[in-house]
Amino acid sequence: MTAFKLVVVSAGLSKPSSTRLLADRLAESTVRQLGATGRTVEVAVVELRDLATEMANNFVTGFPGAALREAVRAVTEADALIAVTPIFTASYSGLFKSFFDAIDHDALTGKPVLIAATGGTPRHSLALEHAVRPLFAYLRAVVVPTAVYAATDDWGAAGDRHTDGLPHRIDRAAGELAGLLAGRGPEAPGLPEQVVPFAEQLAALRV
Repeated sequence: MTAFKLVVVSAGLSKPSSTRLLADRLAESTVRQLGATGRTVEVAVVELRDLATEMANNFVTGFPGAALREAVRAVTEADALIAVTPIFTASYSGLFKSFFDAIDHDALTGKPVLIAATGGTPRHSLALEHAVRPLFAYLRAVVVPTAVYAATDDWGAAGDRHTDGLPHRIDRAAGELAGLLAGRGPEAPGLPEQVVPFAEQLAALRV
């Protein structure tokens, strides 16, 4: 059985970063839940901090470097994405937006995407709904219902009667992504489109 290609895009700025940690937890849960159904997953991680210089050069020159081209290719060919950004000033980071600006606007059409974010305070959690989700809606991706936000206090917290703990939210969102993947199967290599000459099309209409 062909393995699913899952690409994780992390826009964390530090090493180590809570953004990358959240991305890894989401990927691990997705792989585990797909594995329980007998599916295999190949995971690739795109660290945007390593591409910052190439993204800046791409904006100035219009020519992406080799590493940026490879990252864009990986995202374009993936069966699904996990996209995680830190939240700055109530929105996604500039690094996160710059990367998706470098991708063709049709490349993510119909692709399952799990969105997540990190921040210092729970006050920024709605940025996922008013900034990140609309970005992927514009790109016509299929975004899973549960978006995962992790504030500093969420790590290690069990939640309360109003809010599920972070591990539960991770598993729920990953389960939604796994469900979308399991229902569609890995993408097959595209077949060349058969072009019918215009004269033949006209002849068929006259029959």
